[in-house]
Amino acid sequence: MSNINTLKQYINYEFSTGCYKGNDYKTFQTKYINYLKTICKENNWSLIKVNKNHYCFSAFIKGGTENKCVYISISDVRYFNNDWYNHILVRTAKNEVDYKGGFNHYTTLDKLEYIICELLKELPF
Repeated sequence: MSNINTLKQYINYEFSTGCYKGNDYKTFQTKYINYLKTICKENNWSLIKVNKNHYCFSAFIKGGTENKCVYISISDVRYFNNDWYNHILVRTAKNEVDYKGGFNHYTTLDKLEYIICELLKELPF
């Protein structure tokens, strides 16, 4: 499994670009998803859906006492330098196909686990 320090190595990293995903991004994405799996396992949550896009991705996490959902998304790593670390979109969701969800929240990777925990406790639906 991956930890946060594995991802911190990519701060200020300049990712490859092109019409196909570069191997550097594929490796980064795998490490990031493994990190999400790690925090899910530690909190008894489930990473239920990951949408791997070109140079960005989103995911749904289910957990809490009522098995509620949270949606997270990172921006394109090529154009939004370090936003994958400093500006992660997190919001509540009704289920794993709800891309509209609740209010947008932005957090850092350091605080991601905490904000997910808070949102899973306080979902309005």
